[in-house]
Amino acid sequence: MKLTDAHARLLEAGVPTFHTNDAAALWRIRRDHASQLLGRLAASGHVVRLARGRYALPTLAPFALPRALSSPSPSYVSFHSALYHHGLIEQVPFVIYAATLAPTRRVETPLGVVSFHQLSPGFFGGYEYDARSTGDVATPEKALVDYLYLAPTKSKLFRALPELELPRSFRRREARRFAQSIASSARRTFVFEALARIMER
Repeated sequence: MKLTDAHARLLEAGVPTFHTNDAAALWRIRRDHASQLLGRLAASGHVVRLARGRYALPTLAPFALPRALSSPSPSYVSFHSALYHHGLIEQVPFVIYAATLAPTRRVETPLGVVSFHQLSPGFFGGYEYDARSTGDVATPEKALVDYLYLAPTKSKLFRALPELELPRSFRRREARRFAQSIASSARRTFVFEALARIMER
């Protein structure tokens, strides 16, 4: 199969991320041959290698990157990135911060760097698909509570909350509801107290 034909079929499929097996099925060739074609396409810049056996088109939106990297484990954009996305902070994050059920890790790709942070299953959630960014993004309320949830941890990333401005649309009751879902009583108390200080400003 010609490289131009292989690339054209990927574009026609309209899928921004895919595995080697997906490409092999699309092209109707063996997996090892598909792997070679993908390597050549990556070398020419027509596709981007995200991880072993996992690829994306160069046009993949930044906020779609966490889900592409964490699959099959779920993830969503939160913390600094979601707070900036919703206009609560002005400081632009240089990496994409995401919540996940998988272990905390940092992943560097040609399309961007994603900082994954593990949340407990009972606290995971509070996000919506954002058509503008084509990714799953925490609501403003959950992004703030997620940030405060990790503030007591050893990570220096969450010790100091950037200068914050709550819009009138910020749902305070919703933020408290998310805080109430924290299983640890000590962590829940910490988040409630931090929320109260923020809301009093």
